Amino acid sequence: MVLQESGEMYLETLLILSQKSRYVRAIDIGEEMGFSRPSVSRAMHLLKDGGFLSIDPDGAITLTETGREVAEKIYERHTVLTDWLTSLGVDSGVAANDACKIEHCISDESFDAIKRHIGAK
Repeated sequence: MVLQESGEMYLETLLILSQKSRYVRAIDIGEEMGFSRPSVSRAMHLLKDGGFLSIDPDGAITLTETGREVAEKIYERHTVLTDWLTSLGVDSGVAANDACKIEHCISDESFDAIKRHIGAK
């Protein structure tokens, strides 16, 4: 399954929420992202079918190994790009919004070059 930007956003949000709480439900994701319950439910089932997450009988959602790898990659891009843009003098809110857009389309090669340039690990 090839992930679209929205799928990456769901996985990133699930990663962030799971760092705050062991038990993450679809309603938590919807509230965080501002999406309707049906939209989140559909996305969760598509991501589950794609092998990116699992949903237990009680509704708890967890990332699979594959899902965690994708989520961590996107989250790293988000944090590095936000920090970089902020260091250039961009307002922190603007930097976070721009990083969110860039993180989904930047190539691995370009992102790695930015990390090398700024000395990020």
